[in-house]
Amino acid sequence: MSQSYRRRFLQGTATASILTLAGCLSAVDDSADSTQSSDSESSDEHTQATEIMPPESLEEWLNTANGYTEERTRNWTANRVDIAVGHQYDDGMGFDPVVIEVAPMTNIQWNWTGHGGVHNVVSLDGTFDSGNPNAQRGTSYSYIFDEPGEYLFVSEPDYDDGMKGVIIVSEPPSTGYDTVDEWMVHSSNFDGTITDKTEADTVSVTVGAAGNGGNLAFAPSIVKISSGTTITWEWTAESGPSTVSFEDADIDSGDPTADEDTTFEHRFDETGIYKYASEPHKSIGMRGAIIVE
Repeated sequence: MSQSYRRRFLQGTATASILTLAGCLSAVDDSADSTQSSDSESSDEHTQATEIMPPESLEEWLNTANGYTEERTRNWTANRVDIAVGHQYDDGMGFDPVVIEVAPMTNIQWNWTGHGGVHNVVSLDGTFDSGNPNAQRGTSYSYIFDEPGEYLFVSEPDYDDGMKGVIIVSEPPSTGYDTVDEWMVHSSNFDGTITDKTEADTVSVTVGAAGNGGNLAFAPSIVKISSGTTITWEWTAESGPSTVSFEDADIDSGDPTADEDTTFEHRFDETGIYKYASEPHKSIGMRGAIIVE
């Protein structure tokens, strides 16, 4: 995991440094605000089979996690997020996604696929425990995370085989513009930074920059300009079929294209906040915003 990737992942959390020893593991009080539900046996009847020592770093943990790649990470702001237990591409011995970053008060639900034999979901610090391992497709277990922190978890029977993951709970970053924050929080590239180009007559934005699990981002993703400025979007060789499609304005580049010679430009004469996305990749976070002052 690169330093820049780790910084993006951990920015804004109450535990901004990498997880070190067990004392740095975050704990959530088992209060009335946090709820658990499971179709498997109650965690009250389950005794954790193995005592798993915490890693020296989050990077070490992820390096030994089955199926971990940047593509197997997600940023979400939905009230509920699903994780597959027994991902078929890992021979049923992995979680998907492996890493997920969410805001406080998000309900995480693990869903058993039926692949890979019996599994359970247990946090290293004892925050949550789905109960005894089972292999029944359709089993689910959920937990509401109300405190920022890093929560490492495993399937106990498969821990030695690398079936592990992490939930990172963090307050979303902020630009100071609520409309921009709500729109951009779905993008893995969003860190609250605004690129100020108010002194420029023309601005270039890359289509197909690294992000969102591939080359599926705009760079810079948030730009502040003065009225009368022209922005040109330039496709890269790494870009998948993409568009520049605005939400609340009649501005659109047309059909999706991956042609690296493609450009699209627009002059912004009216002040306001303009939100846009690549339509094929909008749901996974390929989004941008223009602030015109």
